[in-house]
Amino acid sequence: MNTKDNIRIFLGSEIAKRLDKIIFEQVTEIRLRVDKPLIIKSKFGEFAIDENGDFSKVNIKSYSPNIEAIRETIERISQYSFYAFESELKLGYITLPGGHRVGVVGQAVVENGLVCAWKYISGLNIRVAHSALGCADAILPHILDSLRFKHTMIISPPGFGKTTLLRDIVRQISNKGLTVGLVDERSEVAGCFQGVAQNDVGFRTDVLDGCPKALAMVMLLRGMSPDVIAVDELGGEQDSRAVDAVLNAGVKLLCTAHGNNVEETMANPSLSPMLSRGIFERFIVLSKPYITNVFDGGGNYVA
Repeated sequence: MNTKDNIRIFLGSEIAKRLDKIIFEQVTEIRLRVDKPLIIKSKFGEFAIDENGDFSKVNIKSYSPNIEAIRETIERISQYSFYAFESELKLGYITLPGGHRVGVVGQAVVENGLVCAWKYISGLNIRVAHSALGCADAILPHILDSLRFKHTMIISPPGFGKTTLLRDIVRQISNKGLTVGLVDERSEVAGCFQGVAQNDVGFRTDVLDGCPKALAMVMLLRGMSPDVIAVDELGGEQDSRAVDAVLNAGVKLLCTAHGNNVEETMANPSLSPMLSRGIFERFIVLSKPYITNVFDGGGNYVA
């Protein structure tokens, strides 16, 4: 199933009809808000939909989904069972097959400082996942020497493609001969559906889907004998302890983190204790979407 079909089946009928002409391979986000213009973000900018289903500038006459259209979309996304997706919804999102993540906003029900349910959902943000096979081609020579992988961290702000780059690195090093344990807590990298990866992550990759990162790293380490453990959006005290277990076992680490540059990431309180130890041999910084620079462990420019 292609990207368009993967997403359209989860949209309300009116919204799906309005988006029939859209080339989903160019779309990065679809934002739905009750009685406000439906906004599409792509690599070409921000657009709305006119009455004919064509791209247009965002304005008061743009197509705006009503509450019924949003409600039907929510029902389809949750497969008519909020209970089945309760744990994901508590975190503010649901992941669709293919790794597409749907963020939700509205009125939350909070107990003991944590979201336990949603009373009303009034807005959705569908983040469209894309595989870009080969996007790691230029990076690979700097992080892989024969079959020796260098501890690597990918750094970028949200939406710059770090998860896409991580996915392709995993695919390539796996197909070249390394066994990879992929931690996919939010189902965004492998895009698992019923435990089976929908995205190409290589044929020597073992995916642990939907499991908290710190626990998943240790489980993969103990059970799957990986050469490399790959994890998206590393951070936090528990993650740091799991990284210690990975390093002590002699396993290489590939991860991503939010940031604009190496210096900013090193100053991040949740990452600085780990980074100050000089673990990483390579930092890949995405300064613009899919535009990369490579630095060594000391922050010196490599490529």
